[in-house]
Amino acid sequence: APVATTASVVGAAVALTTATLGFHRGRVCAMATAGRSSLAPPVAEGMGSAVAARVERSGIEVELVPCLDDNYCPIFHHPASGTTLVVDTPEAAPILAALRARGLSPTHILNTHHHEDHVGGNLELKRAFPEVRILGPGDRAYDYPGPYPAAGRHRETIPGVDIVVSESDVVMCGGLQARVLEVGGHTAGHVAYFFPEVPMVLAGDCLFTMGCGRVFTGDFALMQASLQKLRSLPGETVVYSAHEYTASNAKFALQVEPGNVDLQERVEQVTRLRAQGLPTVPTLLAHEWATNPMLRWDAPSVQAVVGKSDPVDVFTAVRRWKDTG
Repeated sequence: APVATTASVVGAAVALTTATLGFHRGRVCAMATAGRSSLAPPVAEGMGSAVAARVERSGIEVELVPCLDDNYCPIFHHPASGTTLVVDTPEAAPILAALRARGLSPTHILNTHHHEDHVGGNLELKRAFPEVRILGPGDRAYDYPGPYPAAGRHRETIPGVDIVVSESDVVMCGGLQARVLEVGGHTAGHVAYFFPEVPMVLAGDCLFTMGCGRVFTGDFALMQASLQKLRSLPGETVVYSAHEYTASNAKFALQVEPGNVDLQERVEQVTRLRAQGLPTVPTLLAHEWATNPMLRWDAPSVQAVVGKSDPVDVFTAVRRWKDTG
């Protein structure tokens, strides 16, 4: 089985061009005018299976496995190299069923953080597939402010981890290469995995479709810096998050920017998808720039509604509003 290794980043990563993906950065960043969305590609191509198709066009097969109440576990299979990636393991049973139905043996588990609904199936999958390599952030202790987890020092541990990863490591998983991004804030040790050749980022609970994770560490400046790191990726990046929270996120986003036409159209798309029981994951980063209030700390409309202009202050105000609203 392919074995993951880590190394320092050397040289520029190869990425698909915006021309290849039919993406127009200027149009995405522009404000919608005359009551019409400025998003390109169109809203219907900016979330769910339409975005997953971009990954499949890069030669990677994708299955999004529902777990627990609202978690997702993406499974990526690269036929050219035989690599199969499992991203976080909320619970083993549905992941094992999906793998066995397709005759796949996982080569790597990529963990983003230590919460039970992301690592709960690690050891059972390892027992079923002893050759699988588990990657994740290193063990650490952090003083959480509460109420969740309870105030005090807690250890962040990835069960069964074989390879510890940190900022700027390049992870070679068979025929697939990812760069590790430390994106703390939700937890102290949270990481994301960016695959530049797709491009795709596995964001865990840091960035959601039209939202972001709760800042359990209490460090809002760290969370904003982490989101800035993700926001700085190419607009054509496919974003896989770990939960189906989009309906709630969209409702809140409309409270923040009721006049955002791009957002209004995306909310309609969320309603259509969820009415059919379809996922809103993954999402397209460029569409998040235009509609996700947790990334729009420099948008005048968001600054005006919270009465602040400093990026950290704006983000903190919006995130706390969501927490209490």
